[in-house]
Amino acid sequence: MSSLSPYENLSPMSLQTISKWRRLSGHAVTQSSPSPVLSFTENAPQGAHVTHISVSDSDKRSYDDSSASRVLQDVHISAQLIENFLELAKNNTDKDLETCGVLGAFLENGTFYVTTLIIPKQDSTSSSCQAIKEEEVFAIQNERSLYPVGWIHTHPSQSCFMSSVDLHTHYSYQVMVPEAFAIVLAPTDSSRSYGIFRLTDPGGMSILKECQEEGFHPHKEPADGSPIYEHCTNVYKNSNLRFEIFDLR
Repeated sequence: MSSLSPYENLSPMSLQTISKWRRLSGHAVTQSSPSPVLSFTENAPQGAHVTHISVSDSDKRSYDDSSASRVLQDVHISAQLIENFLELAKNNTDKDLETCGVLGAFLENGTFYVTTLIIPKQDSTSSSCQAIKEEEVFAIQNERSLYPVGWIHTHPSQSCFMSSVDLHTHYSYQVMVPEAFAIVLAPTDSSRSYGIFRLTDPGGMSILKECQEEGFHPHKEPADGSPIYEHCTNVYKNSNLRFEIFDLR
C-alpha cells in the first residue's frame, strides 16, 4: 500500500505538451541532476518487440464484464524497467519495507511511452510507503514535459492486490490521465507476483470520488456490478523502449 500525492501542482505544460523524443534501440542513459540517473544499456533487436502483458484466466472475467478500458490509448513500458525497480527495491523488500516510484511518459501518435521512473525520497513500513520532498519529482517531470501516467510499488510480504489506500492514491492519477495505471509487485505471492491495475470507470472512479475516509477501510461495490478495479489490457511490453531511472533516495 502506497501513498503518493497527486500531481495537481504540475504545470499545464507538463500535462499538455506532447514530447517529440524519438524511441531508441536499447536502454541508454547518462548522468543527470538533481541526483544520478542509473545507467542501463543492453543490446536490442532492430525492430521493437512489442508484446501484450498477459492477464491470467482467473482475472479475465472481471475485465470482460467491463468495457471501460477498451477506449483507452495504448501504453508501452519496458519490462526491464520493472525488473530494475524490483532490484532497486530489494534492500527494502528484504527488510519487509515497501518501496514506491512514479512513472512518467510521453505521448506520440496516440500511444503513451513510459520513459522515466522516479523513486522519490520516502518513508516506508511493511504496509505503507509515503513519498517526501515531492517537489523533486515535479521538477523532473516538468523539465521533461511528462505525463504522470502511473506509479509502481512493492508488497514485500503481502499478496498482489490494491488496498483501499492504493485505490485512493490511484484515483488521483486516473482522474487526470484516464490511461494511468498502478503496478503492484508482490515477490512472495506464489499465485501472482505482479499486477497492473486501474479503477473501473465509471464504477470504481465514482466510488473513490465520493469516499472521504482515510487509512485502511472497506469500499462498497459499484452500483453497476463491476469490480472496483481491474487489470489493464492496454499496457504492452516494448523491448526497444529507452528509459531512465532517477533514484532520489
